[in-house]
Amino acid sequence: MRFDGESGRTSAPDVSVVVAVYNTMPYLTTCLTSLVEQTIGRDRLQVVAVDDGSTDGSGEELDRFAERYPETFTVLHQANSGGPAAPSNRALERATGRYVFFIGSDDHLGPEALERLVTAADRWESDVVLGRMVGTNKRYVHQAVYASSAPDVDLFDSELPWSLSNTKLFRRDLVERHHLRFREDMPMGSDQPFTLEACYRARRISVLADYDYYFAVRRENAQNITYRSRHEERLRCAEEIVDFVAGLIEPGQRRDAVLVRHFTWEVAKLLRKDFLDLPEDAQQQVHTRIRKLADQYLTDGIRDRLPADVRLRLAIAQHGDLPQLLDLVRQQAGGELPPVTVEDGRWYAGYVGFRDPRLPLPDDLYDVTDRAGEIMARLTATDLTWRHDPAGNRVLTVTARPPWTGPGTEACGPLRIGVGELTVDGVVSGGRDGTVVRADLPADELVRAVASGRQVVRARAEGSGSRPVPVRAERRLSAPRVVVRQGVRLHLVTPTVNHKGQVIVAVTPVTPRRLIARLRRIWPSGGK
Repeated sequence: MRFDGESGRTSAPDVSVVVAVYNTMPYLTTCLTSLVEQTIGRDRLQVVAVDDGSTDGSGEELDRFAERYPETFTVLHQANSGGPAAPSNRALERATGRYVFFIGSDDHLGPEALERLVTAADRWESDVVLGRMVGTNKRYVHQAVYASSAPDVDLFDSELPWSLSNTKLFRRDLVERHHLRFREDMPMGSDQPFTLEACYRARRISVLADYDYYFAVRRENAQNITYRSRHEERLRCAEEIVDFVAGLIEPGQRRDAVLVRHFTWEVAKLLRKDFLDLPEDAQQQVHTRIRKLADQYLTDGIRDRLPADVRLRLAIAQHGDLPQLLDLVRQQAGGELPPVTVEDGRWYAGYVGFRDPRLPLPDDLYDVTDRAGEIMARLTATDLTWRHDPAGNRVLTVTARPPWTGPGTEACGPLRIGVGELTVDGVVSGGRDGTVVRADLPADELVRAVASGRQVVRARAEGSGSRPVPVRAERRLSAPRVVVRQGVRLHLVTPTVNHKGQVIVAVTPVTPRRLIARLRRIWPSGGK
């Protein structure tokens, strides 16, 4: 039997919680339990839940709660609409609280969440209140806006544009006065226009960071959509949101402050590794439509605030062809820095389009000077050799190729290479085969630095403030195992490359038992 629990209240509740539900068992039970256990009390609470054609028992679970708490729950059932917008809108029509709060049916609240939110909204006369959200099961939640509690947050001068989900407390009078509803023509992202306009119209927006209000859950079975349809939906979502922002906010710094988020998140993320897996016609469509968005809305004010990798990606999307864009996506997805040119104290990464006459893009798009110390220390070992220094001491010579060429590396101070507490200056030289870095690590000091076990060889630009970076190798390298004496003790020292492609030094003390075992392997018993 379908049950529609109707409230018998004589006065409006403080808060109506809207729950759009589609196949979220067993998470739904946790969600609903967290609502009925709120410290605000069920007499101050209305839950309006809409079952959007669930087939996993979610509808029956809603009915069970409505039968148990008929004065709190209003449950509606409808055929599947294809997204959360329609059920959320239908729930809003039945909401009667002074405030309305939206919760995902697979998420849950901290016990004091609603009481704290309503108290803050009443005290500060806020139209919108954000309570700190945390992710569970490795669900990512952008945290910057929750750095501290604040009674008054500016949409255009804060991290709020990065937190535009609808999982907030809204004054219902604001919602109804401006007839805010969810975009039913958007299968995903429909909450962002709603939230953005609510924040734009609000007299005051507040943030509470003193408690874990909202637990956003990452479901184990979250994704079942093909790459192609997923990309198409995401692309359409990006277009709709950017167009909506442009229609809501006049051109200028305020619009740019919001669009920075959308170009960084919704638009640029369409051009990550999974873009390479799309069919060519789909890649071309994504490229064409992103170029159109950039031509229309990507201002210099937005570009200047984009992360460097995003700024370059969108520049190639706007001005390059599809093969160039694909090459850049591959470069960035691979994570390896291309060769770096150092000129006049500036460092430029040779990504796609750098000084390409077909793409008259400015050098500053490729400027990675702020990462010079890290880049300087990214060495690829080409040889590991034991030799003797001028004083006759045995040293391990590490020869490596850096990713940069040209003068100007002195800006980051000397390049130090070593193991643990042992570090020596790397000697930089140029030749026919390019720039080479060499370092001589004394064998006896290697033993003292490693003692017993193995440690990674690392490089660091001393004057840069950056952390030491493991020296890597593109192929298997090793130097012969050597015996090093320290006092009466002997140690085996083995330079090699581990399974991660990092150069390591292993030190093993030579004990009598190990020595005897080794001799037995060399001269097995029974021989003549």
